[in-house]
Amino acid sequence: MDAFSSYRQIPLAKEDQEKTSFVMDTGLYCYNIMPFGLKNAGATDQHLVNKVFETLIGKTIEVYMDHMITKSVKEADHVRDLEETFKLLWSYAMKLNPKECAFGVQSGKFLGYWIDLEE
Repeated sequence: MDAFSSYRQIPLAKEDQEKTSFVMDTGLYCYNIMPFGLKNAGATDQHLVNKVFETLIGKTIEVYMDHMITKSVKEADHVRDLEETFKLLWSYAMKLNPKECAFGVQSGKFLGYWIDLEE
């Protein structure tokens, strides 16, 4: 699964929004969500997903930045494991990119590596 630009789903604290200000012909603007390119955006994003999925990481899910894989030992448990993942996504209002998600597969590419669960 792929979170839809997860760093863009992180709200900035009100007191930090003015630090991202920029000027255009039509006025002065600032971000209210984390923009791409901030020095600590990657680390903040990883910290967020680690916090969101801390109860599942290493058991039924692996997460790196906005990429995640839900894994199950038994095929019969996979729907339950996905439900746990989706409950956490829902509770934190994280959105997935449906074009980058695949479900019920035995193998696939994850972070540039081929993962094969049939072996």
